Amino acid sequence: MPRSFFILCLIVVGLLLSGPGRVCAQEFTPRVAVPPDSLHAAESTEAVPADSLGRRFDEARVRLNLERYTRRGTIAGRALAAFFRLTKPRQEQQGLDAVLLNRQFDQHNFKIVRRVTITPFDAFGYSLNDSLRQPRTFLEKSGNAIHIRTARSRIRQVLLFRPGQPLLPQALAESERLLRQTNEILDARVLVNEQTATRDSVDILVYTTDVFSITGGYELRGGPGQAIVTAGDQNFLGLGHQLSNRYQYGRDLPQTWGYEANYQVPFRNFVYAEGHYYNEFESHSGGVSVRRDFYSPSVRWAGAFTSDVFNIRLVLPRDAPPLPDQQPNFQVRSYTSQTLWVGRALRLRSYDLGYENPGRLIVAGSVINEHHTTNPANTPDDRTRTIFLGSVGYSVRRYYKDKYLFGFGRTEDVPAGTLLSLTAGYETNAVGSRRYIDARIAGAGYSERQGYLYGSLDFGTFQRINDGGWEQGLLSGQVLYFTRRYQVGNYQSRHLLNARVTAGFNRYPAEVLLSGVNSNPDGVRGFQPTGQILATSRFLANYEGTVYTPLSLLGFRVAVLAFADLAMVNERIGGGSPFGGNAPYTGFGLGLRFRNELTVLRTFQFLLGYYPRGQLSANGLRLFETNRDSYNFSDFSFGQPSVVQYGTQ
Repeated sequence: MPRSFFILCLIVVGLLLSGPGRVCAQEFTPRVAVPPDSLHAAESTEAVPADSLGRRFDEARVRLNLERYTRRGTIAGRALAAFFRLTKPRQEQQGLDAVLLNRQFDQHNFKIVRRVTITPFDAFGYSLNDSLRQPRTFLEKSGNAIHIRTARSRIRQVLLFRPGQPLLPQALAESERLLRQTNEILDARVLVNEQTATRDSVDILVYTTDVFSITGGYELRGGPGQAIVTAGDQNFLGLGHQLSNRYQYGRDLPQTWGYEANYQVPFRNFVYAEGHYYNEFESHSGGVSVRRDFYSPSVRWAGAFTSDVFNIRLVLPRDAPPLPDQQPNFQVRSYTSQTLWVGRALRLRSYDLGYENPGRLIVAGSVINEHHTTNPANTPDDRTRTIFLGSVGYSVRRYYKDKYLFGFGRTEDVPAGTLLSLTAGYETNAVGSRRYIDARIAGAGYSERQGYLYGSLDFGTFQRINDGGWEQGLLSGQVLYFTRRYQVGNYQSRHLLNARVTAGFNRYPAEVLLSGVNSNPDGVRGFQPTGQILATSRFLANYEGTVYTPLSLLGFRVAVLAFADLAMVNERIGGGSPFGGNAPYTGFGLGLRFRNELTVLRTFQFLLGYYPRGQLSANGLRLFETNRDSYNFSDFSFGQPSVVQYGTQ
């Protein structure tokens, strides 16, 4: 059924049910000048969708009349009830705000945005939940004095609406979510000014609170002459630029120092440019990229171009166990890489009045070119090659609001939905061309009573053209579960279970998993093995119970946690089953987590762990500190078609 015919029928039905003279044409002319701190109409970049013009009528009134009509026992009423879905989802009846659609603003859909007033607040002493809160202490006032507030021009880049254009459904809630997801903004509210709203235009108010973006650190490593110095700014000059530097010195290597830097610049329409540089002993790399992601379900186009140069020192496994004083098997790999990809999201039709179909059909293609100049011996995967890939997928994204997941009381956006994708491609190289195929499925659900459950499964492999043999297969999967939030007085608590599997099939002898058992957060946290663990397949399971206390220390909220980690690995070189019967590595512990939501370096953890097997310390105990968050949510956005890298799993 053509979309225009459907809209025409809807308008006719609305006119019939509303009675004569009750729906009239409207002129959408902004009548109030835009102040200097507001968005300017000249900044409009996206054309008004043609199908939105046909919906500039009182949709809420038509919907109400249709609901009344479908309750009738007539044939026409039953037909409309069968064709249209007019009931609110169960989540909304429970006040859960299922897809961040703030229903109180539905009556303003497709009204013209007259002006947008942006009010940013400093990092310390302000709260969007308490308008009377002001900086009071010396630390709050001092922190704000050296903090550069986020510029209004940066906030404008994130908003999905412009003055002079219609206010599309979900634009307010999606803009609020996107503001919270930036590194420089802690919380945001995007509201309609009901006092100035008219029947054809609205004013919008945007409030944000900043994160203190300046970072720095000094960490001793082994002795007074060895240390790591870090410095950066996640909101450089208040423009959303991200700058980071890491310098290490005093190491017992021919090159005693190491340096790493990264710089990212945001542009309008969610375009990001980035440059990075890395220099270590016999390892250095650098590159630039320009990208635009599927940052929102409403985005139609995404893509990226990257260009990198790599000269990497690898630690490869040996055919026999190393001797006590024998150095690791170091090899060097040098190559350049260029990648170009473009994706298009196709919006699926919805017959649910007032609810846009969140599903998207996405098609994408990419070209990856690698030119190798230096390779380790006996590594057939290191060769000059060009890979052509195409993907088709189905993505549904919804976001729920909750607290006390990764944060300590701030508003968090919990992604749920479905992702199905199929990738196929062709690789040309000097040794022999190959086909590639990859299939992935992922899904997640959320409820206030049951918690959050996520699961994913991915399998990809190459097939040789000359003999039809399969090689470099990879199976990976994950299950992540958060229980619901429990509350006793001022104490909140949750439990987390996370399991991941990575299994290689017909991999090359030199291929190993770079992130092994002793990595944090991927493995047994805090584990220091007595020797190298170069895994070819791996199963990891983690449990964490966290109690969020009302205690605070210098602005850092305090939580108590307990953890239990398990890792089963196969250190086999080539052939055989993915897991070999090795005894698992385990870790158990307790600790304290300190988190300040107002700074970029938000989390510090002091943990005491016990490790029954393989720990470097004789008694199996270790007291350690880490500032890394343990887990992250997986968004259901569609990314670049690519070959899943075995070594980064």
